[in-house]
Amino acid sequence: MALFDLPLDELKEYRSASVEPEDFDAFWSKTLQEAREHDLDARFEPVDTGLTTVEVNDVTFAGFGGHPVKGWLTLPAGTAEPLPLVVEFIGYGGGRGLPHEHLLWASTGRAHFVMDTRGQGSAWGGGGGTADPVGGAPAYPGFMTRGIDAPENYYYRRVFTDAVRAVEAARSHPLTDASRTAVLGGSQGGGITIAVGGLVPDLAAIAPDVPFLCDYPRAATVTDRHPYREIGLFLKTHRGRTADALRTLSYFDGVHFASRGSAPALFSAALEDQTCPPSTVFAAFNAWSREDKRIEVYDFNDHEGGGPYQEATKLRWLKPYL
Repeated sequence: MALFDLPLDELKEYRSASVEPEDFDAFWSKTLQEAREHDLDARFEPVDTGLTTVEVNDVTFAGFGGHPVKGWLTLPAGTAEPLPLVVEFIGYGGGRGLPHEHLLWASTGRAHFVMDTRGQGSAWGGGGGTADPVGGAPAYPGFMTRGIDAPENYYYRRVFTDAVRAVEAARSHPLTDASRTAVLGGSQGGGITIAVGGLVPDLAAIAPDVPFLCDYPRAATVTDRHPYREIGLFLKTHRGRTADALRTLSYFDGVHFASRGSAPALFSAALEDQTCPPSTVFAAFNAWSREDKRIEVYDFNDHEGGGPYQEATKLRWLKPYL
């Protein structure tokens, strides 16, 4: 696919038309307060993986509604002192997978926590093991319209809350240094990263790659690729509900979390990305409130973005922060 979105000079100036709800902060404050009424109950169980350079813990903690959420905590073998912490979130349809799928960050001498995404983990990778026990109104197959009838019911309210609690769970382990915590992820994981960056005020750094879940008004109309297309297909059946759907989605738009972000940030975008169009990524990047930010742009890439090149960039970029 050739370039289909705005030219790069316009992307650098682009601002989203997403309307921020007046009660955005109150909504999220109440949501997190309710989640914290449940004991975090973070449990770390060592597992024998056959790996010798790392030690792996099978993690369970209480997320939204006190529901059990899974994760892996991977530490360099022989760790005796608290280490800088990298918390990672997973792309759409994936789960925490198997421990050997996540060796990069522990190989740098950091602690690495990867969160399972509730209800997902069945589309690629090694799978997941976290259920989403909450029902919802009729939705298009997938996750983008589950609970879209109201912000309180929306699927990503639960996921973003799980993600904040995942940071808290990872920081509770005695061998992680809470003061040196970075969050990162690609695609859906990048969107979750931006949300956490806006909800957790004391992160050392964030690094969202080709992030999903940003600038819904544009995303739902500029691309016909899934998962954003789920929104249009839902509205194709439920005629006349566009304004209500966009109101719900506005509580979960990365653009509004970005305006509250306070950590140094490294974004990435790909100019041929039809899954997460570059304008939607730049919408969040341009809204990110910290001046210490940069974005890597991959001219001729689709949703794979920078791939291993971006991983190498993150390894270099994170050094001053962790």
